Amino acid sequence: MSEKVKQKTAIVVGAGVGGVATAARLAKAGFHVTVFEKNNFTGGRCSLLYHEGYRFDQGPSLLLLPNLFAEAFRDLGTTLESEGVRLMKCEPNYNLWFGDGESFVLSTDVARMKAEIEKWEGKDGFERYLGFLQEAHRHYELSVTHVLKKNFTSILSMARPSFLRHLLELHPFESIYSRASRYFWTERLRRVFTFGSMYMGMSPFDAPGTYSLLQYTELAEGIWYPKGGFHKVIDALVKVGERYGVKYRLSTPISSVKLSPNNKTAQGVTLVTGETITADVVIINADLVYAYNNLLPPTPRAKALEKRSSSCSSISFYWAMDCVIPELTAHNIFLADDYRESFDDIFKLQLIPKQPSFYVNVPTRVDPTAAPEGRDAIVVLVPVGHLLDDGADRGLNPQNKQDWDAMIKKARDAVFSSIEGRTGASISSHVVKELVNTPQSWKETFNLDKGAILGLSHSFFNVLSFRPSTQHSTINRLYFVGASTHPGTGVPICLAGSKVTSEQVLKAFGVEAPWTEQGNLSTKGTKEIDKVHVLPLLSNMHIALLASLVCLVFYLGIHIGTL
Repeated sequence: MSEKVKQKTAIVVGAGVGGVATAARLAKAGFHVTVFEKNNFTGGRCSLLYHEGYRFDQGPSLLLLPNLFAEAFRDLGTTLESEGVRLMKCEPNYNLWFGDGESFVLSTDVARMKAEIEKWEGKDGFERYLGFLQEAHRHYELSVTHVLKKNFTSILSMARPSFLRHLLELHPFESIYSRASRYFWTERLRRVFTFGSMYMGMSPFDAPGTYSLLQYTELAEGIWYPKGGFHKVIDALVKVGERYGVKYRLSTPISSVKLSPNNKTAQGVTLVTGETITADVVIINADLVYAYNNLLPPTPRAKALEKRSSSCSSISFYWAMDCVIPELTAHNIFLADDYRESFDDIFKLQLIPKQPSFYVNVPTRVDPTAAPEGRDAIVVLVPVGHLLDDGADRGLNPQNKQDWDAMIKKARDAVFSSIEGRTGASISSHVVKELVNTPQSWKETFNLDKGAILGLSHSFFNVLSFRPSTQHSTINRLYFVGASTHPGTGVPICLAGSKVTSEQVLKAFGVEAPWTEQGNLSTKGTKEIDKVHVLPLLSNMHIALLASLVCLVFYLGIHIGTL
């Protein structure tokens, strides 16, 4: 009788969205998976804060690219709905507030968008808007197919013909702002359709034009919110993983990755308590730059990663209100009058802008359970520069608590002033409780290098084959998943990354992935009425006319030649 094959073991370091999704995928493939998380909760930045009946999303508060979420759960043999996750559509998408008292409503409603755009750029403006959507749609479809679902393990990966022939169509060498300027001719609308680069932690004047796909998914697929908070999605993934056998050890930080004597193979992890746990493979979902510099032996590569450009950080306020603020919708954007200068302050000087652009989320508009009846919960995200080293001569480098208090006060006062000046709502006196996250707290709570909330930047030379690989280059059986590895940052992108990394691990162990692309295809379209019929390029009439034209040219050629 043949000996039973020993079950492969995997350790995942960090219970962020990429970590819990990867753990569930590997467990479904037959691995015994243990997840170690330093905090006493899962989800990382995608977690919740509470105060006496109020609930706040600590990080992400809107769900984009819903198809990537559906695919992740489908691959795991379930659905969002089956796991009790109810997605609610936010309509409108945003209210954008300008300093001159004007506002703009972004919506998936085409009629509403037509009226909004024609108000500022006339009927030709709406036609140009449709052209912008067409380009952004192309960016979206090409990116999902050729970037998010493919790995880029070396520079040669970028030479794949399937990718290379579409490279220029993605406009990676032009900024979002420059591409938008081709379609929108007023500064107001250029700002409306470029602020979304903040989701990537980048300035619209630097972010590659490819990322107009974010505006596209919002306008074409909508903005969604999971009832009960964004962490409902993470909690569902955790429960799915546990059904497949995943074990979670919360409040259990690790001190290092255990390596073989020659430092060539990952063999497990060592906890801060000194306990060592072995495994056949280790997947790191902790901040990648932190991991290279704190969990692995020091190398020039690790130091080089610290010097790479990072995304921004934020000062985030979580306010429990004693009433409803009707002037605010679920998602609100307040744009700085000095639009470009405000981004330069953040990304070039690493400062808090004199007049910041900021985002205000009121979850109670779509989910009343976020606050006691008759009251609002409000989350404010003010993008600011990330932390710099002690030797830096500019940027966010506070030396004491008083410096932090001054910066928080500056951000808070700017928010109160802008909201009141633009909407008429005076909210400062209605805040009964305030919680705050700063670049320093982001760094301390989640081990984020420089407190950068979205990991490494997404400039062209920080993505694709230039981004840190999902597999360590010199240490076998050590992999990465999360914001700073391929394919990049954001919850849906990290979900896509979990599939890329999981399949790479399974391939290394000769295990077939228990999900297939074919299994994700719709079963609709099998009836005769649903079959796709491609019209010929030329109709019979066109062919007859073309034949007549050829005969005429031939006839004239003969007769002219005899003259």
